[in-house]
Amino acid sequence: MDIGKLIRSARKAKGWTLDELSHQVETDAGNLSRLERGKQFASKELLGRIMTVLGIELSQAQDAGMSNVQMALQPSRASKEYPLVSWVIAGEWAESCDNFPPGDADVWLASTENAGEHGFWLDVRGDSMTCSGNPSFPEGSRILVQPEADVISGKYYVVKLENGESTFKQYIEDAGIKYLRPLNPSYKTIQIVGECKFIGRVIDTKMTGL
Repeated sequence: MDIGKLIRSARKAKGWTLDELSHQVETDAGNLSRLERGKQFASKELLGRIMTVLGIELSQAQDAGMSNVQMALQPSRASKEYPLVSWVIAGEWAESCDNFPPGDADVWLASTENAGEHGFWLDVRGDSMTCSGNPSFPEGSRILVQPEADVISGKYYVVKLENGESTFKQYIEDAGIKYLRPLNPSYKTIQIVGECKFIGRVIDTKMTGL
């Protein structure tokens, strides 16, 4: 059995669709489909995420020969510091960073992810994005927001709702209907029926208090 078939078998054993697995490992369902069919290579980083989520042991992958996997080293990216801002000014910061000189932020945190010129960190509030799976964003953890990012179903965003409140949720689009989904099953999914503004996409996270 090659690695593509091994991944497909493990996915089926969990009862997951390609879309469900793609959301878990942050890639496109088409990429996963081609990987499972041996039509496309996978980076070492993506393969690692797939194996972790599906519970595939390295020995299993080695036995599968990894015949359609490109285990190439990914280039490293220098870290860059971004300001930690409050939820009150998050939207304004993203729209016009020039209004907030660098000295306005007391805390700057580094990341190797590229959040652009106006990227910023936020402290997670509440437990609506906390779950037993991966990813999970417990209260007090920090998220790096990339303004001006494309809006993609399955990704995580900071959104300003019609009532002016800003929230952090997973964006889902299904059959033309748009939702903001909390990861904590105790909270309700929000259907987007009015105007809302996507402040930015969450591309990195840091735990605090460890």
